[in-house]
Amino acid sequence: MIGTNLALAALSWLALEASAFHVRMEGQIRPRSASSLAARGNLEGTSPLTNSADISYYTNVTLGGEQFKVLIDTGSSDLWVAGSVKNAKDTGHTSGVTYAVGAVKGPIKTAELEFSGFTVPDQAYIEVTPSRSQPASVGLIGLGPNSGSNVYQEMGDDSGMAVLDSIFTQNTSTPNYITVLLGRLDDPTDTFPGDLTVGTVLDNYTDVQSQPKLNVTEVPVRDEGDQHFQILIDEGGIIGPDGKSINVSSEVDETQNKKQATAVLDTGFSLSQVPMNVAAAIYGRFPGAEYANVTGVGATWIVPCSAEVNLTIKLSGKEYPVHPMDTTLDPATLGLTGVKNSDGDDCCIGTYQPVSFDIGDSPTYDMILGMSFIRNVYALFNYGDFLVDSKGKADPYIQLLSTTDPSEAHSDFVKVRLNGDASAGDNTLSANPASTTTTHAQKGIRLATVGIVFCVIAIVFGVLAVVLFLVRRRRRNMAKGRYAPLEPQGGFKPPPGAYQEAFPTEPVQAYDPAPHGGQPPAYGQQPAYGQEAHGQEAHAMQPYSTPWGR
Repeated sequence: MIGTNLALAALSWLALEASAFHVRMEGQIRPRSASSLAARGNLEGTSPLTNSADISYYTNVTLGGEQFKVLIDTGSSDLWVAGSVKNAKDTGHTSGVTYAVGAVKGPIKTAELEFSGFTVPDQAYIEVTPSRSQPASVGLIGLGPNSGSNVYQEMGDDSGMAVLDSIFTQNTSTPNYITVLLGRLDDPTDTFPGDLTVGTVLDNYTDVQSQPKLNVTEVPVRDEGDQHFQILIDEGGIIGPDGKSINVSSEVDETQNKKQATAVLDTGFSLSQVPMNVAAAIYGRFPGAEYANVTGVGATWIVPCSAEVNLTIKLSGKEYPVHPMDTTLDPATLGLTGVKNSDGDDCCIGTYQPVSFDIGDSPTYDMILGMSFIRNVYALFNYGDFLVDSKGKADPYIQLLSTTDPSEAHSDFVKVRLNGDASAGDNTLSANPASTTTTHAQKGIRLATVGIVFCVIAIVFGVLAVVLFLVRRRRRNMAKGRYAPLEPQGGFKPPPGAYQEAFPTEPVQAYDPAPHGGQPPAYGQQPAYGQEAHGQEAHAMQPYSTPWGR
């Protein structure tokens, strides 16, 4: 077995040495919707990413000789593709992945996989039937810990290992980490879609290895299938637009210091998910800010697009500023128009959204730092002893190199959002944030008012009915032949509701099969951007997996 691996490694080295190169592709904004594989040597590789309107990041894999464009997702652990693969072997098993919206399911098959310069002879994956939301030749590659792999749990042995576990166990000299660099399409100074590397670091970003090692917090054994790349934010480490810390209280039972929030780093989430009070503190004090339901996005803050929202996250004593074009999103990016506040101002969407799904009674994390944060760092994910059959005791960790310069970010914002006129923005903050329950409170007041009106009307009608009854009874007693029952004239219609959400969310008709074992998905339904639930773009907005059968 060792000799076979060495022979394969030697052949791979000879092939790749002749064609090793690194390509950077410029992303394009495309309505609602990877390049050739690149490698550096035989035991380390890099793949350029395609950025689809800052909503999802794709790379290419070759499976059974056919190329598939797959979304990269550090929040799940399985590989699935839409469409059949030539010469694939059927294992006789079936599995799937349930996300915050929708699910995928299909037979587990194996085929030769080429990814980032590596070759896996028999990689297990889920074959999904192509559909309008999951067109042929696309898919998703989960880069999370193997313990979260539903395929691995279904197969019950190493034949079902996740992609990275397969790579690291077959290439034992390869450092067991990946790095991710996500680009920003509308950045006027740094335009690139991104890069993903396995076992190597990009040349210009080697300083990432000298950054603080952020230990991954491990979940209890009972929640092993819910293990993600999650870390602790410093106490007072969420710094809002006013330069002051935002209070947070952790809901994670295992967290000793409840002033430290546990955050999952997930490349598959377009909008970061944060507690309600955190989102209110970030956006609620800007003039014209409102908390509203945005079609296809759900309940979140909207602010005038001229508002420069600054945010900083502090981890292990180091500050990571967030680009103001990552704290708000131009709705046109999602193909949305007419997103306005009650004053009629054109608004952008807050990308640090109040947690939009049920995280359960005993959550293993407090927030999710998605693309809107990860675009501001060069991230190294070290798998430590997360690997299958790992004999080492090295703890998994994350290292982050800040890539956002606040001064340059401000200049970018002025150029892109203010058309070069720095005076066009109004960043005056009010003393207190707008209430996240303002809309609902007004609804309650109006409903209460309507209720009072109903009561008064009912009393009046009741009194009139009694009076009429007595009058008619008196008349009936006086002249019985003149009696006729009282018919209501037209009927009473309750007044139309005065309350309506600014941007009503249309319900998603999602296919959501129940996992084996009868357990419901751990994440609630959430309106999805773009296409149907469990489609590629929908998944990019809110992709979070739960173990199939747990």
